[in-house]
Amino acid sequence: MPTFTLTNEQVVELVKQLPGEQQIEVFRLLLLQQWGQWESLSRYGAGRARLVAQERGQNWDTMTDDEREAFVNEVVHED
Repeated sequence: MPTFTLTNEQVVELVKQLPGEQQIEVFRLLLLQQWGQWESLSRYGAGRARLVAQERGQNWDTMTDDEREAFVNEVVHED
């Protein structure tokens, strides 16, 4: 079977030409391949958020979503 070499842009254009169901199948495949890394990064980020909150006298686990968002915004924009 012949092998083709395609650029990233060509692959993206080919995927765009697929019917919606097949695009979803490609998306699922790519997502599942990266899921372990995403899960690891997510666990690391959550752990760090808990630690930083604790260092500042707050409890990440009892914060509401709005409180968490405000807390992260405050930490990110510190001088």
